[in-house]
Amino acid sequence: MKDIAPLSVYPVPGLPEIRPGDDLAALLARAVAERVGPLESGDVVVVAQKVVSKAEGARVALAEVTPSAFARDFAERWEKDPRLVELVLRESLRIVRMERGVMITETRHGFVCANSGVDLSNTGGSEEGSGARGEGGEIAVLLPEDPDQSAARLREGLGRGAGAGGKDVEVGVIVSDTFGRPWRVGLTQVALGVAGLAPLVDLRDTNDVDGRPLHATIIAMADQLACAADLVCGKTARVPAAVIRGYRPPEGDGQATGISGRELIRDPAMDLFR
Repeated sequence: MKDIAPLSVYPVPGLPEIRPGDDLAALLARAVAERVGPLESGDVVVVAQKVVSKAEGARVALAEVTPSAFARDFAERWEKDPRLVELVLRESLRIVRMERGVMITETRHGFVCANSGVDLSNTGGSEEGSGARGEGGEIAVLLPEDPDQSAARLREGLGRGAGAGGKDVEVGVIVSDTFGRPWRVGLTQVALGVAGLAPLVDLRDTNDVDGRPLHATIIAMADQLACAADLVCGKTARVPAAVIRGYRPPEGDGQATGISGRELIRDPAMDLFR
């Protein structure tokens, strides 16, 4: 039996309210140094999508959104804000299902999720000086334009001089978000953007413990790491990031695939429910 190395997961509190244009990598590096200590090569830093979007300016004031007749009709029938409905439609590539007031869409990135990932919670819009228009709760946060690029930029910034003695380190970065799942109650974390580690481990053509060949087993490692990080972050504790230490990709037991979060999106040709 192979030895399984233990994982350590460290929360990274202490970030200020993130504003558009903030150097998120520098703020995270400072918070990590203060709360966790120097980063080590092989560490995985998981960062909540919302702070990434805020830093990149992916925010919209609902006061600036003019709803279409379609959005107004749906909103009226289900007691929704028509401006939010319109924004969800704008951020979608296609509507998967709109029923009982629920909007499931496919985003331009290829994610299938509720409300195109548009979020009104913890947006920072109610704080004075935030640059947001309208009252608190009137600012919508969108998904990053390119989550993989967001992860790559954070990885570059976090690795520069963040190790012991000011050394550069090679870390992995995951930009995570909270999604629901078909046929399952409750929310969980998923990796939107990935840099510096393989998001999947393909165990096909390997054998199980009884020697039987595996034909369909591909492990979504980036999603699992995102979930591990969320255990110490929570939703209301203002902890937008975590450092996972001790993760090592499987060696000689499956193949790590890709370096992009896009690898986690199922090919439409393989989607039995499309």
